[in-house]
Order: sequence, then C-alpha cells, then structure tokens
Amino acid sequence: MENTNLKPVIRFPEFTENWKPNVLGKLENINFLKGKGISKADIVDDGKTECIRYGELYTIYDEVINKVYSKTNLPTSELVLSKVNDVIIPASGETQIDIATASCVLRDDIALSGDLNIIRSEINGVFLSYYLNNKKKKAIARLAQGSSVIHLYNPHLKTLKLNQPIPDEQKRIADFLTSVDGRITLLKEKKATLEAYKKGVLQKIFNQEIRFKDVNGNDFPDWEEKMLGEVLNYEQPTKYIVESIEYDNSFETPVLTAGKSFLLGYTDETENIFTNVPVIIFDDFTMANQFVTFPFKVKSSAMKILKNDITKSNIVFVYAAMEMVYYPKGDEHKRFWISEYSKIKIPFPSLSEQIKIASYLTALDDKIDSLQQKIDASLDFKKGLLQKMFV
Repeated sequence: MENTNLKPVIRFPEFTENWKPNVLGKLENINFLKGKGISKADIVDDGKTECIRYGELYTIYDEVINKVYSKTNLPTSELVLSKVNDVIIPASGETQIDIATASCVLRDDIALSGDLNIIRSEINGVFLSYYLNNKKKKAIARLAQGSSVIHLYNPHLKTLKLNQPIPDEQKRIADFLTSVDGRITLLKEKKATLEAYKKGVLQKIFNQEIRFKDVNGNDFPDWEEKMLGEVLNYEQPTKYIVESIEYDNSFETPVLTAGKSFLLGYTDETENIFTNVPVIIFDDFTMANQFVTFPFKVKSSAMKILKNDITKSNIVFVYAAMEMVYYPKGDEHKRFWISEYSKIKIPFPSLSEQIKIASYLTALDDKIDSLQQKIDASLDFKKGLLQKMFV
C-alpha cells in the first residue's frame, strides 16, 4: 500500500504538503552524464583547470563542493566540465555502502574525472546530495554491483525511488544543513589551526628557541642530553591482558591494543586492571605512542607500558619529546625493540622546566579537546537532524 503520509518528522512550519513520490530518472529536465579522464599523473600543482577525481569524494569532499583542491593541464576539449548544481557520485569503490557518496558542485567549469556519475537536473543539488547521502544511502548501496570492486552506473541510479518536496522547501533544507556544516567546518579549522600552532611551539621548545623562566623570573639550567631509558621504565602488560573478547560500550574498563586501533572497546572484567596512570603505551612494531590517563586492560603483550619516575621527569613532557624525536624506521619486517628505542638521546631540561612546559602543553591540549567536543556535539546534532528531515 502506498504511503500517503510523506512528511518529515522535523520540518519548517511554512511547509505542510506531502512530498511527491518519484523516480530519479523520471524527474523533469534531468540528464545523466559520465566524467572523463584525469589520472593521478595528470594532477599538477600549477594546472590551469581545477578538477575533481572520484577518489576525492571519499577523502576530501562532503555534500557541498565550493572549493576544489586539484588541478590539471589537460586540454578542456578532452574533459567533462561541471555546471553549478551538478551532483556527482562515484562509479566505483571498495564497498557498496561507501559508494553511496554524493556531492553537489557549486561551481561551473570544474573538470570531472572518469568514474564519476553526474546528475544534472533542476532539483536543488545541495538538497539532493544530503538526501542521497542519508535517507537513500542504503537504497543506492543495493543498486551497486560487483564483489572485489563495486560499480554504480547511471542506469542504476535512474531507477532510484525518492520523495521530492517543492523547490522552496528543498532550498530551505539545503540552506539550513549548509549552515550546520559551516559551523562544523569552522570548528574543524579552529582545531587544525590550534594543532598547527602547538606543533610549531613544540619545534621551538625542543630547538630551545622558546625557554621558560622560574618563579623568580630567572633562567632555568641548561638542558642535558639523556637517553629515554634513563627517564622511563617499561613493563610488559602480561598480567593486564583481557580474557574475554566480548567488548561492549556499556562496560567500564577500556581495552587497549597495539597499532592504529588502540581502543578496542570496553570489558566488564575487574581483576588485574592497570591503574598506575598516567603512562605512555608504546608499540614496538609500529613505534606508535599513546598517552593514557585512565585505568585499562590490554588485548596482548605486543605493547609496552612506559612509566616515569616523578623525581626525574614529567610524563607529559616525555611524551611530547617522544613525539618530536627522530628515530630510524628499519625495514618493515623488523621490530624496533624498546631496548633500542630506550637508547635514543633527547635533550632534557630540569624537572622544574619540564613541569612548566608540560603545563603549557596541557593547556593547549585542553583547548584542542574542547574544540573536538564541540565538533562531536555538532556532528551528533547534524546526525539527528538528517534522520528526521527526509522522507
């Protein structure tokens, strides 16, 4: 039975009528095109024509494209150029759900690469991109075909069922969601700026271009070179290994692992929890460092727990030093053992200056964390809106 109540849960009060059921390929004045050419080798910094490659939809762009990051010198006669309001969707990808990624190009004459489906219509392209990426994401994924490489072509997209509000409501939704994303972008830019500032400060601190003063305004003693092993002790986390692999976010104790994943989930196990924090987790295979300030258990012994003597060093400063230091990578099949890492020499200030530096860095980290919390809250707000603003 056809659903006659085609109205979103959240709606601007000036709109009351049902959305109109339709099929994408049957919309008035709609055309489906395909991008052309532009390999990775065709991208050059001094190119005359701005361009978008299909892989960038997964890594760079969101629903709205105002700024373009790649350029090419290929003749425009050999390219497919955008028109304002074009909606582009990858024609290939790794998974069905990922391929359902739509972006609206808000500029003319941007070269659109091969493996891009182009939808050119009178429907508001920004509205359509948000709609396809959210309410219709699973439906688009079901249209995609393939196993190792997933393909999605215009004939597939033409069959997509959708519900269409009047143009004024499309624009109202598009403008509102664009403003929400604008706030998120601004917060991300502020965070990136602060992170870049912290990185620059760290470089100057460890080059000793920036020095702190003691409480009396006097210089601290000269820095001394020390090996990491002189200021850190390490422990194999064998007795802290979790027994169960049933992780659940409703449990209380974090479970950590080596490598990029780091936080696997949470366990309800209460025995043998490492509580002597803060510490540094060191993975001697990837040489990744993580600063940990909460009790935890671990997945395996493929990591080391690095602890400091508070009479010799400040753990926040030491972590910053480890992040800044250069160390040899070795070949990909050889572990760089903690015993070798501990011999690396790093310039160390007095403990009092370490504490001053650590306090300054912690204040910067708190500001960065605060911005990330605002970003997360804004993303949650947006997610809630997207679930209720479309039919």
